Amino acid sequence: MKTSPLFTDLYEFTMMQGYFDQQMDQVAVFEFFVRKLPEQRNFLVAAGLQQVVEYLENLSFSDADINYLRSTGFFHEQFLTHLKDVTFEGNVHGVTEGTVVFAGEPLVRITAPLPVAQLVETRIINILMFQTMIASKAVRMRLTAPEEVLIDFGLRRAHGEEAGLLAARAGYLAGLDGTATVQAGLLFDLPIFGTMAHSFVQAHESEMEAFRNFAKSQPDNVVLLIDTYDTEKGAEKVVALAPELSAQNISIKGVRIDSGDLVESARKVRAILDRGGLENTKIFLSSSLDEYVLAAIKTADAPVDGYGIGTRMITSSDYPYLDCSYKLVEYAGKGRRKRSSGKETWPGPKQVYRQYDDNGFLHKDILTVDGDTLPGKPLIQTVMENGKLIQPLPSLRASRDHAQAELTSLPEPFRRVDTTTTYTLEISSALRLLTEQVDATRDNIA
Repeated sequence: MKTSPLFTDLYEFTMMQGYFDQQMDQVAVFEFFVRKLPEQRNFLVAAGLQQVVEYLENLSFSDADINYLRSTGFFHEQFLTHLKDVTFEGNVHGVTEGTVVFAGEPLVRITAPLPVAQLVETRIINILMFQTMIASKAVRMRLTAPEEVLIDFGLRRAHGEEAGLLAARAGYLAGLDGTATVQAGLLFDLPIFGTMAHSFVQAHESEMEAFRNFAKSQPDNVVLLIDTYDTEKGAEKVVALAPELSAQNISIKGVRIDSGDLVESARKVRAILDRGGLENTKIFLSSSLDEYVLAAIKTADAPVDGYGIGTRMITSSDYPYLDCSYKLVEYAGKGRRKRSSGKETWPGPKQVYRQYDDNGFLHKDILTVDGDTLPGKPLIQTVMENGKLIQPLPSLRASRDHAQAELTSLPEPFRRVDTTTTYTLEISSALRLLTEQVDATRDNIA
């Protein structure tokens, strides 16, 4: 999907023209990072790099784009003419999608002439914040219900079309089994799932007729919604219908419950199905689920096989944003940093080295200047050079596998969704020294 270069804040263009007027077009380095984690998020899962690359690869201005900018009255003709030739020919470094990351660690680094590196700020934040936020919410569902089927049901509650699509992608990357969003299945090659709505049952003269017709229409996908009128009676009708369908070589894969006391309903429905010989028919729950509800259901030992995760995941309802930023760290070969109280940044292009303990669990990360060599695994890799991918990015399924492998390296306290644990990010002596040098230089200039 090509993103218009106008999908940005006005001030990116006003700054860009200012740079153009002063011929400030030397190489700049910007880094995207999360300042601090939301409460009860012990870690984040990096997501969105694929869309960042696609955006940068396709960055260009059409005549219509330039004509609109002209109509605003903010820009002069020399600058507008210059925009016709603007593309992204810089470098991108980043953390592999699916990697566990922490506050203060760069997820993506952009190196390009200052005007272009500035222009792409808003869209890069937009992409990375949203997908990382959703992946970091979805992974909590997977940690809470590691064996159950988890499906993204959230499209209708998403904040727009792109949010629904990218949330389906991020959720799958984080470990969900698939999505109900058909277009996401097409765009990202995701497994798609679906059953029926209450309206299908209501449209029929009887619940039994609705179940029968759905089963005949979808013989390989018979999951019946049983709570339209009375959940237990719905389950009994499923049992009564099963022999008729079996004679037609149709099996009832599952039932879905979308209302009421989910734990109690699951228990009663399981008993009804088992008595009726449907021991292999699965029970699937939906209705405003999140990791906390899932944890309560698991604690109650309810007989549940799968969940449809909707509103609370696709909006990250408890923490619907990340405190993130995209900041200039170097310009014209000189380190730059922000010193505002509470929003200080470290200067220069950086690398993160990850160290593990003797059991293979995460021990600590070290933030240092790029080019410094320290013990551990470097997390930030080269992605693009001179505007071109150096090699294909991992597939979404490979990134999903990487995310699951990353979870196995998390110490147990970090895997819990009900407690907050702090991870160690150590600042190297080399980075501290660079910071002192940058500060001394800026103070002398001031």
